[in-house]
Amino acid sequence: MANIKLEAKNRAEFGKNRVNKLRNEGLIPAAIFEKGTETLPITISSRDFEIVYREAGGTSIVDVNVEGKAHPTIIKEIDRHPFKNQILHVNFQGVNMNEAIKVEVPIEFVGRDSIKAQPSVFNALINELHIECLPGDLPDTIEIPVEGMQIDDVIYVKDLEIAKNKKITILVDQDEPVCSLAPQQEVAEEESTETAAGDVPVVGEENKEEE
Repeated sequence: MANIKLEAKNRAEFGKNRVNKLRNEGLIPAAIFEKGTETLPITISSRDFEIVYREAGGTSIVDVNVEGKAHPTIIKEIDRHPFKNQILHVNFQGVNMNEAIKVEVPIEFVGRDSIKAQPSVFNALINELHIECLPGDLPDTIEIPVEGMQIDDVIYVKDLEIAKNKKITILVDQDEPVCSLAPQQEVAEEESTETAAGDVPVVGEENKEEE
């Protein structure tokens, strides 16, 4: 799959007032960090970035094109306004396509709302997986089909398809549980009602005992 593209411009504006002016113009101040090179300050379109981020997340390679030169990156950090729906700053991590990188890849549990074994409770024990691989081998997400799980089933890291991929190194214990399906704990309504009724004091009983 081709890398996702994002246009950018070199940034010369610094300081609070100038940066706020950029944001008012629909631009986001950003920076590309890459090992062995100086930080590259840039500006990107807020609208374009929102579109790219929805597709790329924090794992897909984004080619940030800065005035004709493409920089392969991943979206590393997004600084958002505490209460406004506004992105204040974005950090991109530059990557060498020939060097392995470590990332947290999100897990998607496919079919969790359609699990056939009922009544049951689905437990997602981890939502991301720490892996290491070349940038070109990065998966966008790790999909785990769970619709066919049975009561008391547990899926471990070693059970995942990604664990069989020799191009990817998993950086967590292979025996770590990823998700499980437990029986639903049912409380008998009659027993609960009887207990509740027994705990309610009867008006006048205390006075009779005192007399």
